[in-house]
Amino acid sequence: MKMNNTDQWLYTSQNESRGYIQPQSLDELWFHTGTNCNLRCPFCLEGSKPGDNRIEFLTLTESQKFIDEALLLGVKKFSFTGGEPFVNPEFISILTAALAHRPCLVLTNATEPLMNQMGAILPLLKQPNPLSFRVSLDHPDPIKHDESRGKGNFRKALDTLGRLYQAGFGVSIARHMLPGEDSAAVDQAYAPYFETAGVPADLTIIKFPEFHLPGSLPQVTEITEGCMTRYLSAERRAAFMCNFSKMIVKINGQCGVYACTLVDDVAAYDLGDTLHKAMQQRVMLGHHRCYSCFAGGASCSEGVEKK
Repeated sequence: MKMNNTDQWLYTSQNESRGYIQPQSLDELWFHTGTNCNLRCPFCLEGSKPGDNRIEFLTLTESQKFIDEALLLGVKKFSFTGGEPFVNPEFISILTAALAHRPCLVLTNATEPLMNQMGAILPLLKQPNPLSFRVSLDHPDPIKHDESRGKGNFRKALDTLGRLYQAGFGVSIARHMLPGEDSAAVDQAYAPYFETAGVPADLTIIKFPEFHLPGSLPQVTEITEGCMTRYLSAERRAAFMCNFSKMIVKINGQCGVYACTLVDDVAAYDLGDTLHKAMQQRVMLGHHRCYSCFAGGASCSEGVEKK
């Protein structure tokens, strides 16, 4: 949905009041480090690839402004996504600044960009707050993983996962969900690889449905205001990421605060240039990815860690 006028933003195609979330707190602030990536995965929900600048590199100066503002709003955690964050030349500096104040999570493919900077990453264990990594392992079959990410990249990511864990960092993985899958069985299929890497068998696995490429307009059921109260409890509504998190995105040289990690391809979800402004605005659930949150409870968040 393009949402290029007020009616599209507030109402469904059937002229019903659109479902929305009124943010309650800023527990987690995400930073999009840029869509530049060392890999070219055809399914990437951000459309990331080498040299891509749909979303531009954040700098330390830009990030520090939002770190400071988020602290005033009581943020409990900082998280980082891309692209591949370790392609961003200022990312280590950004991460160091964030770790001085709060626990951090980094989403990564755990291949060369991270591997080549391990010497700069290991000292981050001395920062005042813990650092965790979520490594992409799309399938519990290395061949299927490597079909999209490149030959040998399952093994690289798995080895890096184990090295990070053994060093003392928190780790988890992200994978794809397939239609009609037995999720428990798929999760269990990772166990032999976790054992090989020396990580816990009950490692957290974040599962993502098909989100489609940026700019896609798949047909999904529209979410009305009535749907939100008829089908979801207050607890379920509170679990929507846009209730407790925001993401900083840099496009055309300007940083904006987006409603969540999944809607940066629609300009209407840029809620302003400060977190204070963004937290005052209702988030209208008109993006096709909002339906994944509504129907399946999809979330990029792993929750807020205790210091």
